[in-house]
Amino acid sequence: MAMNHVRSLKHTMLTTETLTLVGRRTFATSKAKKGGKGGGTSDAPKETLSKEVKATTVVGANILKEGADPKVLADSEYPDWLFHLLDKKPALSELRRRDVASLSHEELRRFVKLDNRARIKENNSIKAKN
Repeated sequence: MAMNHVRSLKHTMLTTETLTLVGRRTFATSKAKKGGKGGGTSDAPKETLSKEVKATTVVGANILKEGADPKVLADSEYPDWLFHLLDKKPALSELRRRDVASLSHEELRRFVKLDNRARIKENNSIKAKN
């Protein structure tokens, strides 16, 4: 009796495997792929941009269908704050070493924000251990 049960299980497992193999979805393609993995040459022409075009336009920044890539402007035409976005900001450890009275308003705001974040993380880790 047990042997018949094992055979029926084996048979059902085999049929589910075949169903997954047969029932897989595939996407319709117009042509079969030629060649192996990578390194193959494609029939589509590759666009090459000259150095002049790369230097005068922001290639790939266009989001409109019928628009053109924006031109690069002179530095004087951009706002001053734009050039300070990538400046390094002091870390919490560096801000703790400084005297609080000597910090600028922006540095003091950053210190309070980072200190609060560190205390919240520490309290959460203590609660997680309990």
